[in-house]
Amino acid sequence: MDSIEPSSLQSGERTPSCPQKGLLQPSDSSELVQECLQQFKVTKAQLQQIQASLLGSMEQALMGEVSPTSGVQMLPTYVESTPHGNEQGNFVVLELGASGASLRVLWVTLTGIKGQKVEPKSQDFVIPQEVVLGTGQQSTLISWTKGFRCSGVEGQDVVQLLRDAIQRQGAYNIDVVAVVNDTVGTMMACEPGAGPCEISLLVDTGTNACYMEEARHVAVLDEDRGRTCISVEWGSFSHDGALGPVLTSFDHALDHASLNPGAQRFEKMIGGLYLGELVRLVLVYLAQNRVLFGGYTSPALLSQGSILLEHVIEMEDPSTGLAYVHTILQDLGLSPKASDAELVQCVCAAVCSRAAQLCAAALAAVLSRLQRSREQQKLQIAVATGGRVLERHPRFHSILQEMVKLLASECDVSFIPSVDGGGRGVAMVTAVAARLANHRRLLEETLAPFRLSHEQLAAVQTQMREAMDKGLRREPSSLRMLPTYVRATPDGSERGDFLALDLGGTNFRVLLVRVAEGGVQIINQVYSIPECVAQGSGQQLFDHIVDCIVDFQEKQGLRGQSLPLGFTFSFPCKQLGLDQGILLNWTKGFNASDCEGQDVVFLLREAIRRRQAVELNVVAIVNDTVGTMMSCGYEDPQCEMGLIVGTGTNACYMEELRNVAGVAGDSGHMCINMEWGAFGDDGSLGMLSTCFDSRVDQASINPGKQRFEKMISGMYLGEIVRHILLNLTSLGVLFRGQQTQCLQTRDIFKTKFLSEIESDSLALRQVRAILEDLGLTLTLDDALIVLEVCQAVSRRAAQLCGAGVAAVVEKIRENRDLDELTVSVGVDGTLYKMHPHFARLVAATVRELAPRCVVTFLQSEDGSGKGAALVTAVACRLAQMARV
Repeated sequence: MDSIEPSSLQSGERTPSCPQKGLLQPSDSSELVQECLQQFKVTKAQLQQIQASLLGSMEQALMGEVSPTSGVQMLPTYVESTPHGNEQGNFVVLELGASGASLRVLWVTLTGIKGQKVEPKSQDFVIPQEVVLGTGQQSTLISWTKGFRCSGVEGQDVVQLLRDAIQRQGAYNIDVVAVVNDTVGTMMACEPGAGPCEISLLVDTGTNACYMEEARHVAVLDEDRGRTCISVEWGSFSHDGALGPVLTSFDHALDHASLNPGAQRFEKMIGGLYLGELVRLVLVYLAQNRVLFGGYTSPALLSQGSILLEHVIEMEDPSTGLAYVHTILQDLGLSPKASDAELVQCVCAAVCSRAAQLCAAALAAVLSRLQRSREQQKLQIAVATGGRVLERHPRFHSILQEMVKLLASECDVSFIPSVDGGGRGVAMVTAVAARLANHRRLLEETLAPFRLSHEQLAAVQTQMREAMDKGLRREPSSLRMLPTYVRATPDGSERGDFLALDLGGTNFRVLLVRVAEGGVQIINQVYSIPECVAQGSGQQLFDHIVDCIVDFQEKQGLRGQSLPLGFTFSFPCKQLGLDQGILLNWTKGFNASDCEGQDVVFLLREAIRRRQAVELNVVAIVNDTVGTMMSCGYEDPQCEMGLIVGTGTNACYMEELRNVAGVAGDSGHMCINMEWGAFGDDGSLGMLSTCFDSRVDQASINPGKQRFEKMISGMYLGEIVRHILLNLTSLGVLFRGQQTQCLQTRDIFKTKFLSEIESDSLALRQVRAILEDLGLTLTLDDALIVLEVCQAVSRRAAQLCGAGVAAVVEKIRENRDLDELTVSVGVDGTLYKMHPHFARLVAATVRELAPRCVVTFLQSEDGSGKGAALVTAVACRLAQMARV
């Protein structure tokens, strides 16, 4: 494949070209020149090979499989966030190694105000050569490249070495907060634009890049969330298969004469410390072959390091370069002719063009890695650039951009010059670390009340057990412990066709349930309950219900049939019999008038009577929790508890009849509807309630009621999270402290978002997408915090739920005087079923608090419908047995 000629060399601007004519040399001189410079040509295929090889080495190193043949290390820098633009404070910065043997001390002030900058105060110190090459006690914080070779430091913690040096001085009180790679400083100093810079490219004395990698891909971190800045350390890239074809005899000569032969091979082809030396070696070769300077080589030209990066940049300048060539060569003791000057320019162009193209291939590898890790088809990214080569060499920069566009065509890259990465950037790293530490402290303080200890959960279990006993004895208690008059679970012999009604939310269902030897078949239809009906008159509500039943019967061909009917009514009721239920109070947004304190079965029968010509045999009124238990009990005879965790929450269980006050009989069992959503309404949960719970409670339609439900169920968890996010925003922890209108909107943060955000299968970019759909503009840091808030709120909910289940199963065990109880719990509800961790956390809490109970959780299939029919079927079976 033909070598790549950057378009800048082919355009109309005045750039040096290798002379074919005008050189008064032997005929083979031109061939020698071309042969010499051809070594610096690289093809697209070679660049792509370098790109692919470097990418492979990067990914190997990320997985902890460092290849000794590649040299790429992929070092985590523990910089976890890019600047927000509001960082502020005063910082002392030491900058060592960016420009050779010098140390810069800076005082940097960050104002926290966008666009407002305070110029750093700085002082430079030259490091003597004997210190650069001396012992580690004389010099600290040294990376052994760029001409440094100080002993006793490699493998040591340079921060500790610096602290030791400060302590030896004894006169200063300086806290070393961060050690920062100059490449990271370049990225952090970049002004945030539409989005943060998340890649940095440095081409100065040496060369390197860093970028923000997904933490889950970095094996040594053992983290699955967030990002961390990775220093690629690509200067040490030395894969023979990729670099071998593009290494010249001059590269080998330079490497052999360097302080570290065999190391930093890639950097020696790109870095500013070496470009001048490569040019010098080529000029010496051409002079010794009588192509340049009439075959004369001066002592200065033969001296290592006599041509510097600045010389190369000046000589290659298209407008003034030729004049600089004459001046610089004369300073080296040479007398160049015009043709010599043009050829020198050509050498400079060849060496620098190759460096820019190799640098572009390496950057394209980083871009490919970033695109792959973030699973984006089109990556839009800003690259912070720094270093004297990029800043002062316009052709290098333009070739780099052109080649990146060619090699990473699927990436939309903008290059942004960094502002004093070594000073302001290092200060910014420190400021960001301070911001994150402060935000972490505030976040921990905010979420601490949600992190429940074993002792707190055991106390909830004890309090619930006491409330259960009081409720059963009809003593004042926040648990009503209502008898349901369901005296048995299914035994599998139930048969027949049954109607079931399910009212418990904004949708109402009518079902035809056929119980046969082969199992249960269900046909159902959903009808909406308009808000005006749910909060209108009781007569209007029950007339609407009967209208829906009649519509269903006609569609199913059941008109005129009087099938046994079970009515799932998922609101607090005091039952006086299986077909008598007194509504205690509405929940879940219902508030129909003239219903509370009334028998809802009577209200339904009255609506049937008003409709006329409709025959319905209402056998049982069933709480959805009881229906859930019965539905699972049909499959598992050991199921003796029902649990709902959805919009609301409740539980029921089979209690010994002898313990149920007010119900005749001492033998057998009775299903008790706990109505545990009201647990804590007597103030017993006050020690666990947070200010956020109080805000949610006060804004609800029933302040002071259903306190347990408001800490557990789906109707409220999203609101708790919203109030926490508002508080964290006011503290400046979230959204850069800028209050957003959408978070002010009640109920905008749905509980389903907790389930989506906490999903293990979602990357943080998907979490961000969920939140951005709400109108929130957020950073990755914000997404991590929102995730942690959701986790804390849902974990507390699951643990409280588990403490309640533990109280129930322990009571069943003690009722029966068993050393160990094996029992199943039937569960329904969208929160329990859809949240990725809720079920596991509930089960873990039960195991912790009730170790003598072996509890199996069964997810109910249509408990509120199928269960109501099974309650009716069991009642019919028992009635038939009684008649016999």
